[in-house]
Amino acid sequence: MIWYIIILIGLSWLFQSVLGFFQIKHFNKKYAEMRKLGRVAIGRKTARFRAGTVIMFAIDQKNNILKASKMQGLTVFTRVRKLKGFEGKNLLRLAEEDFKRVDKLTRLAIEDALNSYHIIMKGGELKVKKGWIDLLIPKLKNK
Repeated sequence: MIWYIIILIGLSWLFQSVLGFFQIKHFNKKYAEMRKLGRVAIGRKTARFRAGTVIMFAIDQKNNILKASKMQGLTVFTRVRKLKGFEGKNLLRLAEEDFKRVDKLTRLAIEDALNSYHIIMKGGELKVKKGWIDLLIPKLKNK
């Protein structure tokens, strides 16, 4: 009986991994499409028990938004969708009224994209945020 549970857990993990692969493949395809338009500013806001959000803005040389996309959800079935209301606006001049149409996580993801954009334009490097597994591994090495 225990072997059936172990096999079921293993198959579930494998199935989730395959679906995750297709989700990443879809995201990369959409990113490549936006990259053909110009530079792409990406922002993200993760949440533990709520939907995570990733936004992408394709911008021209004058920082005008050519296309805006958002991926928000909890599952591997989440896809990149169009983010309405931002095309034609200047990324660096987004006003408070532009944020009224979006939820809090999307707003925070847009703010992250702006922050990342400023760091990159000043010649800096983005810091990689540590995940839970990165925090766990050093603790195991110290034992």
